Amino acid sequence: MTTRVAIVTGANKGIGSAIVESLCKQFDGDVILTGRSEERCKAAVAQLQEKGLSSKYYTLDIDDSSSITKLKDFVNDNYGGIDILVNNAGISNKVGTIGERATTTCGTNYFGTLNVCNTLFPLLNPHARVVNVSSMASQEAISKCSEEMRSKFKQSNITMDELTALIQQFIEAAQNDDHEKQGFFLKPYGMSKLGVTVMTFIQQRLLNSDPREDIIVNASCPGYVATDMTLHKGPKTIMQGADTPVYLALLPPGTSSPKGDFVSERTIENWG
Repeated sequence: MTTRVAIVTGANKGIGSAIVESLCKQFDGDVILTGRSEERCKAAVAQLQEKGLSSKYYTLDIDDSSSITKLKDFVNDNYGGIDILVNNAGISNKVGTIGERATTTCGTNYFGTLNVCNTLFPLLNPHARVVNVSSMASQEAISKCSEEMRSKFKQSNITMDELTALIQQFIEAAQNDDHEKQGFFLKPYGMSKLGVTVMTFIQQRLLNSDPREDIIVNASCPGYVATDMTLHKGPKTIMQGADTPVYLALLPPGTSSPKGDFVSERTIENWG
């Protein structure tokens, strides 16, 4: 019998490591933590072993297409499919010009995540669960875009190509310091996570007509968590931050809701 498998990106520290820890306790199968540094991945696995938990690791840089393809081949060869995919890897770049920050932040958080999905989604098994870790910053971003721009992001039949073009437009506008004038929110992190949230809505719409049954993807807001990304200012612990992503990763077969939603504190938010 084939072993079931869960994959968590950006999982050697912070919320990602807590998601892995919770899945090790609750998921009946192998849990693979991924991260850019093999050294840090090994250390994360060792920390779990000290708690009596077993995880595997695989090095993954979501900014590198060949790295994503290697992970796909590894999973395909060893498991034949994916049961849980948690797209947690992301950055919050606070250094450089607005154009530089827009390029790097959207490059990883939007384009990197999209590339992981496009590469790994063909391996999703029936009843697979996908969690795209987004942020309340995406809610702030959509609410502070101009009305015209907001309506573009919120059109019910928006395609992935149209969304990608809008994110690319934001990057180019930010490079010219013209993004606010064009109706975008001013902060690259919020715009990148807006992209991840809308990406999720589109993915579920496409998966609804997929021949593989009962594949669910949701966007999750972990809340304001004390991590390196927040400079440890958030009031939540990483285990508290992992709660909603893990809840979504373990939704039982045949779940009708949440499905293609933006979820915070295990509750569907009326996004945008």
